[in-house]
Amino acid sequence: MTTAFALTPQQRAWCARLRTLGEQLAPLAARCEDGRVDRPLLRELGTLGLLARAVPAAPPWRRGSALDLCLLRESLAYSCPQAETALALQGLGAGPVADAGTAEQRARWLPAVAAGRAVAAFALSEPGAGSDAAALALHAEPDGGAGDDDPAGSPDGWRLTGTKTWISNAPWADFYTVFARTGEAPGARGVTAFLVPADRPGLHGEPLDMLAPHALGTLTFDAVPVTRADLLGAPGAGFRVAMRTLNLFRPSVGAFAIGMAQAALDASLEHADSRAAFGGTLRDLQSVSHRLAEMATRTEAARLLVYAAACAYDGSDGEGADLARRSAMAKLLATETAQDVVDAAVQIHGAAALQRGHLLEHLYREVRAPRIYEGASEVQRSLIAKELYRERAEARGAASGRAGAGEGPAVGVGEAVRDDPPEAAAGRAADQAGEDRL
Repeated sequence: MTTAFALTPQQRAWCARLRTLGEQLAPLAARCEDGRVDRPLLRELGTLGLLARAVPAAPPWRRGSALDLCLLRESLAYSCPQAETALALQGLGAGPVADAGTAEQRARWLPAVAAGRAVAAFALSEPGAGSDAAALALHAEPDGGAGDDDPAGSPDGWRLTGTKTWISNAPWADFYTVFARTGEAPGARGVTAFLVPADRPGLHGEPLDMLAPHALGTLTFDAVPVTRADLLGAPGAGFRVAMRTLNLFRPSVGAFAIGMAQAALDASLEHADSRAAFGGTLRDLQSVSHRLAEMATRTEAARLLVYAAACAYDGSDGEGADLARRSAMAKLLATETAQDVVDAAVQIHGAAALQRGHLLEHLYREVRAPRIYEGASEVQRSLIAKELYRERAEARGAASGRAGAGEGPAVGVGEAVRDDPPEAAAGRAADQAGEDRL
């Protein structure tokens, strides 16, 4: 827990330990070819027990707290962004399995992912559908008769046809959590989540050459067979499965960005203190010292917003009515701030920062992508605005109800559903917050 968003001594010590581990992992990470999954690094992260912080390794399959995930990602990002990214992608890809998988799916995959023996991937984006879930085109064609145990009449199996792209860890992952259109309802409510092992016939992949040195690829589904045993959650509930994972991971994307911003800030402080210029050092120039102060202030403000969102998630067991807004705010501010801080750090360092192999050259390429993935900044702004108006309408409705009843406080929409099962609460959050936008 935190006190007024100040970390405890134990949490600060853990973060320091993680930074040291990141420094130790950096030489191993540097040996991996750009754009490939680093399996030796994943195995080391598993041996150190760090992957198990993001992926539950044993029954009852409970994940760690959102705040711990943020501290883990921020601290690793500071000293070894490659290790942070490898860990985060394992957590993201395995998240729907931990959240909505069957006992058999969890036992088969989660211990292997947590140990670094298996590679997971979250396969949502498509050539024509990134943040717009309603535009998902990967089609699940019914294959077989209706399941005997399904009153809704869902088929025994499907054939997946279409394309996914910009998929992290593709095409080298061992399994993919795939979101496909099964058509139970229009838009996002007709999307279903599946667990698809990489060796399924008809599944092919190609790597993409990206700005940041991460493993991303395109997946082609040519009538790939899946069955009811591969479902993650109920047919038509895939958007809710995705949102529950994203609501947990979005604040930690901000933490990843803050870790890089802090690394850039610290490098700039050291450089400005030692670089001779105009009869003194760079720090003696007011324009530089004021810029450093601005970088530090904005980084700390974004960090606190990330911690607040994580604490809100933990305090409500992931079911708070305001989680979508808080997560969006944290990701938006942190990723935009990190971009500005890294850019300012490059300016302070000058041409040296643009040389291949320089810390800031690496951070400059790394920091751009978080403003796009897991919901672009523009989508976060739209989601935040929509949530503000929803909360305003609920507050007015509650006030009107109290005035009309004349006795006791009215129960707000967010409170009236507190006892719903987690799937209903998460589904409501998905429907209210962004609807067809991921």
